[in-house]
Amino acid sequence: QVQLVESGGGLVQAGGSLRLSCAASGIIFSIYTVGWYRQAPGKERELVATISATRSTKYAESVKGRFTISRDNAKNTVDLQMNSLKPEDTAVYYCNARGDIAFRAYEYWGQGTQVTVSS
Repeated sequence: QVQLVESGGGLVQAGGSLRLSCAASGIIFSIYTVGWYRQAPGKERELVATISATRSTKYAESVKGRFTISRDNAKNTVDLQMNSLKPEDTAVYYCNARGDIAFRAYEYWGQGTQVTVSS
């Protein structure tokens, strides 16, 4: 059974920092592209950052220079360090893992963790 379990969300003042962590189980973590998406009330889910199996990273323009994604294949975890947080970063943040194995696509989501940034 595949599980992605997020932790680290919470309430922080604007300008502050939070670190999100996602622990994966049930998958060969090292071969997956993993990352973070977020969904604010009334808005569609959007990409925040991803990191591939080769550690190539991708960031949304709105978080470049403020957020850093990293992965630890030994621990099956992917972290998101969020600095200089803004009220517009408020959202539910979801961990995601996706990969192609034997010509079949797989994708998994965590349950989400709330991040609230107060002004």
